[in-house]
Order: sequence, then structure tokens, then C-alpha cells
Amino acid sequence: MSEIVKRLLGGELEVTGRLIDASNATLYATLTFEGARSACIYKPIQGERPLWDFPDGNLASREYAAYLVSEALAISVVPPTVLRDGPFGPGMVQQWIEVDESIDLALFYATQDPQLRQMALFDAVINNTDRKIGHLLPDSEGKLYGCDHGVTFHSEDKLRTVLWQWAGEEFTSNERTSLEILASWVINTSELTSLLTVMEISALSTRIRQLLRANSFPLPNPDWPSIPWPAF
Repeated sequence: MSEIVKRLLGGELEVTGRLIDASNATLYATLTFEGARSACIYKPIQGERPLWDFPDGNLASREYAAYLVSEALAISVVPPTVLRDGPFGPGMVQQWIEVDESIDLALFYATQDPQLRQMALFDAVINNTDRKIGHLLPDSEGKLYGCDHGVTFHSEDKLRTVLWQWAGEEFTSNERTSLEILASWVINTSELTSLLTVMEISALSTRIRQLLRANSFPLPNPDWPSIPWPAF
């Protein structure tokens, strides 16, 4: 267990603000752990709005499942994330990422940056229905993270993203290896069983196998809007 995860799990959580543009309760909080303070995001389950197309489970569990998949892929595109109790009940707690404000996201998202390609592969795996430009978090050290992964892992093809620049492009050998490792992990792990439904886990395995068979990034689904609205 990393030091960051230990802090997220064991720190004293104090809510100090709220992100008012979020559709669900997204709280800015401070963690105090062994005398050190750090910022985080806290999304309590009781603050979630019901979604007709995601009737089972909760968004916090999908956020944590997305983090686990990111780690299993060995790309770490999701900030360290845990499930724990907090001032407003159980929920998702995630490390706060200080974004590099010098980067113009409206230009950056359409580039060929290799980290964006990793994000596009990750989104294809988790069936992300809402990869907006504003969900991209490049930090000051050059590392790219992504946030807001609550509407993911649907059993139907609902990929909706702004990152289509690699659609139909063949996977590299490293990408294939990562997918093969992930496929084995999904089959053998028990970590997802309390987070996703049996159907969602089965669909995850099927998506990975389909990606490996196609050996390329997916194309937009003609029966589903391919870009989220608003795109930012």
C-alpha cells in the first residue's frame, strides 16, 4: 500500500468546500495524517443523483473500480482513490491534483500526446460514457490524470469521449501486453466483485477480449452519441 493510499484511508477528513459545477455532491476536503495536511476530493454516496441507465450500485464504487483498472494496466491515469467513511457517510476519496494552468486544455486534448493515447485506451476498457476535456488533469510535473469516472463499466457499448484521434489505429506491442495482463487480472481478482455487478464485470472481460481481437482502438458507435455534451 502506497503512502498516499494510507493517507487517504487513515487521515482525518475535514470538508472545507464544494465544487458547485458538479452534478453530484463533490466536496473539497483536507486530510490530516500523522501531522501532515493534504487536499482531496470526497464524494459521499448519499450525495449521488440516481441515473436511469445506471440503476445498480453507486458512482463511488465505479470511481474506485476505475482506479483499480488503471493500476492493473500499469498506467496510473486515475489519481489515488479509496472508498471510506467520511463526515457525510461512506464515499469515494481521491487525491487532489493541482492542474498546470499554463496548459490550454482546449488545444491539448486534440494533440497526439502519448499520455492522451493511454487515456483513450483506458476509456475504451472501462467504457467511459463521459470523457470531457475538463476531466483531463495535467499536473505541473508533466503527468496526466483523469477524473470523474462514475458513469463507467456499463454492459452496453456507451463509449463517449473527446479522445477519438486514435480511432481504428493499431495497438502497439506494449498496449497489447497491458491488455493481456489486464484480461488475466479481471478474471482472477476478487476486488471488483463488491464494486460492480456480475454483468458489468463480464462485459469488462468481453470488451478487453474484443479489443485484443480487433488489435486497434475502437471506432465510434453509430447508434450512440460519440462525444459528450457539453464537451468541456
